[in-house]
Amino acid sequence: MDAVLIVDKPAGITSAEVVRQIKARVRPARVGHLGTLDPFATGLLPILIGEATKLAPFLQDGEKEYEGVIRLGVETDTLDRTGTETQRAEVPALTAEMLAQAAARFTGRIVQQPPIFSAIKRDGVPLYRLARRGVEVEPPPPREVEISRLTLDAQLDTKDAASIHFVATCSTGTYMRSLARDIGIALGTVAHLAELRRLRNGSFTLEQARTLAAVLEALAAKNPAGENPVGTIGMREALATMAEAEADSIQVRRLRNGDSRALDGLAPEGAKLFKVVSAGALVAVAEATSRVTARVVRVFGVD
Repeated sequence: MDAVLIVDKPAGITSAEVVRQIKARVRPARVGHLGTLDPFATGLLPILIGEATKLAPFLQDGEKEYEGVIRLGVETDTLDRTGTETQRAEVPALTAEMLAQAAARFTGRIVQQPPIFSAIKRDGVPLYRLARRGVEVEPPPPREVEISRLTLDAQLDTKDAASIHFVATCSTGTYMRSLARDIGIALGTVAHLAELRRLRNGSFTLEQARTLAAVLEALAAKNPAGENPVGTIGMREALATMAEAEADSIQVRRLRNGDSRALDGLAPEGAKLFKVVSAGALVAVAEATSRVTARVVRVFGVD
């Protein structure tokens, strides 16, 4: 199986554990994932299997979309509901104008301080591991991210009036936990992320996803002929937004022998990166170096 599985990750499990459970059913194929989701978070988690693991560099920078709930009045050390409470503060009476101003403030290019409990590494060790050991961790340096869309709505019709429902579309590397903290500060209080669900990762959407339980059941039930009953996204389809060039069998053989001259004249006009296909299958990803020449970035179908 060389394809992308779109899994709807349940709460209470790490992204790495999702990979482990799927890998146990598709051995010896390699398995990886795009865009880590925290254990409490749910939603879209693309799983790359076999040759599709080579697609990660071309898919990992896609825009992401989330929805969730920000709990106002309580801050935690992890900036989410799984952490230890660190402080409380009064919550002002929320108005539509206040929420609109806060949403506008965090829309566009912004500078964000990543949380200490994060996978950012220091001396090769993820910061969250150091923090959980009780090591005093210096906050990671601020980074610039982009939020192209943000809506905030007070949940005044629930028992907990100190919560905000949000929908955000953002660049890769944006921390929703940091956004929750910063929105709380902008509203004159403190906050943490209470719920998070990923709706989109690049071109992959939640509508394409299947529950982890359904995926595992289907993988376990595959027939002896090796046909895969799980709904998957093929490698060519996974790069649907990338420009495409068709190669013949002779060019394919030359590419797989490392001859980039086989790409001469193939690059689509105006494309920098493009995929090379033959007989409907993805053969390679290439980079145009001039109007007529290109170089191979990655070849698929061979080790």
